[in-house]
Order: sequence, then C-alpha cells, then structure tokens
Amino acid sequence: MSEGSTAPRSRRERPAKPALTYEGIVDTAVRLMKSEGLQRVTMRRLAQELDTGPASLYVYVANTAELHAAILEDLLGAVDRTPVDDEGEWIDRLIAVLGSCTQVLFEHPSLAHSALVARPSGPNYLALVEAILALLHEGGVPDAQAAWGVDVLLQVATATAAEQSARDRNSAAEEEFRSLTAALRRASSETHPRIAAVGDALVSGTPQQRLTWIFRSVIQGTLTTPTPIPAETTRADDSLREPPDTGSAPSRK
Repeated sequence: MSEGSTAPRSRRERPAKPALTYEGIVDTAVRLMKSEGLQRVTMRRLAQELDTGPASLYVYVANTAELHAAILEDLLGAVDRTPVDDEGEWIDRLIAVLGSCTQVLFEHPSLAHSALVARPSGPNYLALVEAILALLHEGGVPDAQAAWGVDVLLQVATATAAEQSARDRNSAAEEEFRSLTAALRRASSETHPRIAAVGDALVSGTPQQRLTWIFRSVIQGTLTTPTPIPAETTRADDSLREPPDTGSAPSRK
C-alpha cells in the first residue's frame, strides 16, 4: 500500500470515546437546545450528537420528557437567589427571585412551554423552592400556606414566560392587541357597563408592572388565606386517604 493511501484506521487505533455520564448527556442536551431549539432535543438527535445509540441513553434518562425536565433543572441554576440574604422588604426580595426565574424561562421560549408540564427535582429546583419558602417564612406566612403558595408562584412565573414568549414569536400579536383595545373601547355602557367603566385600565401598565402586581397579589393572598389541611399532610398522604362517607356506596363504572 502506498504511503499516501487513506485506508480506514482500525478500531484499536481510534481514540476512545468519552464514557457516557448523566452530566455529559444533560450538558449536550442544553447545548443542543440553545443552538437548535427544544423541539430538536430528542433521544435520537442527542444520541447522534454523542456518537452513540439511543438505547445507551435510556440507562440515564427514561424518555424525552425526563430529558426536558433535566434541561430545565440545569437552567434553573441561573436563577438569582442572592436576594434571599439581601436587606430590604421580604416581599420585594421574593418578587426579585421570582422575576429572575421568569426571565430565565423567557430567554428560552421553547423551554418555557415545556416547563408548564416538566417536573424537575434536582438540586437547582430544590434550591429555588427553598429560597421561596425562606422568604415566605421571613414574612410570617404559615408553613401550610407557604407550601401551597410556592406551587402557585412558580406556576405564575412559568405561565407568564410561556405566554410572553409565544406573543413575541407571533408576528400578528401587535395587531391582535390593537384590535382587542379597540373592541374594549367600543364597548357600550348599556350592554357592558363594567367594561365601559374600567376602560383603558384593562390594558394599562407594562408587562413588568403587571407581573410584579400579580406576584404581590398572590403573595398577599398566600399570607392571608389558610389551607383546608395542615402543613404536615402531603399530596402522597392525601391520595391514600379513605373517600368521604356520603351514605351510599360509590358507583362502579
């Protein structure tokens, strides 16, 4: 064989591929999401990027939904939790943490939509929940109410990011908003007296002003609204409870 030939190297001569790890898989998935979008982050595409077979990934990640939850967990590490230890009103510092969470999701539109159903459970998510609970505790919110309040506050952050990112990608969003505003202004005081009375206040304020107001309203509601069950009762416990006695046998379908 001539010196200039390009015969394929034997398998023994090739450099060994790095061993698969959970962290390496998630890092690659995050990089793919940032470059190609979340919809392209599938087990097959990820396996291609890692030069392995999809079956190899299932040892570390059960399915695409779990993979997306892992991406969300990774990005939640960017949420600014420093306000927890800052000075100032507890409610303002809590809103700052929640606002940072919203911004992280807003920067990744496809992830914001996925976050509506994804269930991360890693250290970054737990650190975020701990930060929110710490500030609610500082503000005197009873534990049972704080436990439920975390869920609602994170839902607000997630839904806001998903809605706003969808609007930003919708070329007709501006025209739709103008049409809505015009329709509200045309509302008759005879047929829609409350709309006519409230008027432009229905569409007033900047997105940031509205988000801050929503967070503040939910936090105040969490502070003053008791839950129907004590703090030590968990959702898992709830599912094991006997159904209430209604005086008749439950119907069978």
